[in-house]
Amino acid sequence: MGRCLESVFHFRDFVPDHAVERVVPTGHVFLLFELDGIVRHTFDNATLAPTAAFTRAWVSGVHHDFISISAHERSEMFCVQFALGGAHPFVHRAVNELNDRVVAAEQVFGPEVLELHTELVAGETSDDKFDAARRWLDARFDSERAPPADLVAVVEALKAAPLSKVADAARHYPRTQKHLIDQFKRFVGPTPKYLQRILRFNTVLDKVGADEPVRWADVAAECGFSDQSHFVREFSRFSGFGPSEFVRNNHHTAELSNFFPVGDEPSDKAR
Repeated sequence: MGRCLESVFHFRDFVPDHAVERVVPTGHVFLLFELDGIVRHTFDNATLAPTAAFTRAWVSGVHHDFISISAHERSEMFCVQFALGGAHPFVHRAVNELNDRVVAAEQVFGPEVLELHTELVAGETSDDKFDAARRWLDARFDSERAPPADLVAVVEALKAAPLSKVADAARHYPRTQKHLIDQFKRFVGPTPKYLQRILRFNTVLDKVGADEPVRWADVAAECGFSDQSHFVREFSRFSGFGPSEFVRNNHHTAELSNFFPVGDEPSDKAR
């Protein structure tokens, strides 16, 4: 089960200085629990009008573009981040059915996931919460739905060399390209090519965060973009910011590399 999980984490007393934040895609599926009774929202990326509300537990599938979510003061959350290709043994369905969706967790896991939410709220310590989640994940895990080794090898090759071509990562895959694409949809969510684009964009963010001043032309060339306009289109698609705007807002210095503020004050004050 362990290799199907990227991370499990718990935080409380988060104090943001903004009301809405953009989350850029990483290729992962998340199971999220609010432990504070605060309603979370998603927003239209263009207008920032609320599009949906979530309480207790919800699932965020693999997104092709950035999404906009609410940020709250004094928040407490418990989060399960599935590894790339690792969600299928837990969700028991083709992972691409969750692409570009945020849905109530019981639609995916049934009412049992709300029993876990109750346990997480009742846990007095972080260790109590991790123990409850571990028991639930162990019971949910179906080893027969684990991704096959040859698919895992392609995913790992893309992770190790996100600037390389998919054909290079898949050169030892024993079946056809169509079979690989079908397997990616079932176990990973996006196609191999789109996952490579997501991983390459996150490599761009890592390079931007490490360089001061940022030399965009060098970053674009190092990351294999055909020209500057291609780089700008890709950067804007995944982040919602143009490269210059991104640096002007100091997003390249953000502590979390895939969360970026777009509102001025936390949602609790804005209400």
